[in-house]
Amino acid sequence: MSAESMTTQGKLEVKLHKPTLIKPAEPTENHVYYLSNLDQNIAVIVQTVYCYNAIEDKKMEDPGVVIKEALRKVLVHYYPLAGRIGLSPEGKLNVICNAEGAVFVEGDADCRLEDLGDISKPDPSTLGRLVYSTPGAKNILEIPPLAAQVTRFKCGGFVLGLAMNHCMFDGLGAMEFVNSWSETSRGLPLSISPYLDRTLLQARSPPKIEYPHLEFSEIENLSNFTDDSELEYRSFCFGPERLAELKRTAMEDGTLEKCTTFEALSSHVWRCRSRALHMAPNQETKLLFAVDGRKRFDPPLPKGYFGNGIVLTNCLAKAGDLAEKPLSFSVELVQKGIGTITDSYMRSAIDYFEINRVKPSLTATLVITTWSHLSFHTADFGWGEPVQTGPVTLPEREVVLFLSHGKERKSINVLLGLPPPAMQRFEDYIK
Repeated sequence: MSAESMTTQGKLEVKLHKPTLIKPAEPTENHVYYLSNLDQNIAVIVQTVYCYNAIEDKKMEDPGVVIKEALRKVLVHYYPLAGRIGLSPEGKLNVICNAEGAVFVEGDADCRLEDLGDISKPDPSTLGRLVYSTPGAKNILEIPPLAAQVTRFKCGGFVLGLAMNHCMFDGLGAMEFVNSWSETSRGLPLSISPYLDRTLLQARSPPKIEYPHLEFSEIENLSNFTDDSELEYRSFCFGPERLAELKRTAMEDGTLEKCTTFEALSSHVWRCRSRALHMAPNQETKLLFAVDGRKRFDPPLPKGYFGNGIVLTNCLAKAGDLAEKPLSFSVELVQKGIGTITDSYMRSAIDYFEINRVKPSLTATLVITTWSHLSFHTADFGWGEPVQTGPVTLPEREVVLFLSHGKERKSINVLLGLPPPAMQRFEDYIK
């Protein structure tokens, strides 16, 4: 059975057992845990799946039992994940560390793991059955920060599905947590211990806004975008040769002295998506992407910082300029955006949120999230490395995800959702 036939006929049936709450194996601190302003903006649930083949010498072991026991132990170190999201008197998110427990559920699928097919493009209708969703939750406050689902398949393989609140950590922090959990599962000590104190990123008193923060500014919608159409999800693979060719194209007019893979690829995707959406030539469009601020803060954030160490930067251009000018034009904008991320800029962004309490505007905006440098594929719970990993869906319509691909991890998969007519045009332009 192909992945497509499973999706269209809704063939993946998973019989779920009753969810349980997994508390830390030892007593942990009971207090209200501070979340920084960098954590406040991205309180969305990120769902990911990790697929593992059966292995002969583990056939007597139940992955659900092993992974659940390891979760109990690793939560001693990462105890805020066993708490619940709360609100401070000022209306900001925090975590009530009450050791209520992370949600854990086991399930059994009616097919073999290979029947899932290639999961390199998000398919919520199929993959969503492999990740637990809190029934009846009306908002983020009613959803536990961590839910894990282990689904066993008829072949003996299994899938670990995770639903984690982004306000608890960024991609690097999430990867460190999952790898710590998998080390615990194999009886190993943690190679990186979490650094829990987020008050390092408190707003200054009084707050001081030193830069224009255009990531929050609203763009006038001149292109009559409608946001109610169904999205088609597709994945486009860029191998090493194509990535090198993009960089050469960006450099060929002599404007740029250097160009990274991210700068060339993000610029190319921004241009193609703007054209595919038929943006008016005078439509201003914004590119938002996260830069890891861990080493850019002064002093740098400690190793194992448990939280969001990423800061959004932005580029603005008219859609007509993106379409007509050479690739070097948009690459230069991306380079300038990255260059703005200094300690003082990041402190200014933290203070901007303290005063204004606004989310970045997403009108005529593309948000690029890069997972291509994250080693999610190393999470070995005792059954070897996952044969496939990936997101269940994209958190917002405007988000495009870059994922590393292939054995050598030198290719990049670009995942996005667009209305079907725009997706057809995007496919033509991206090639």
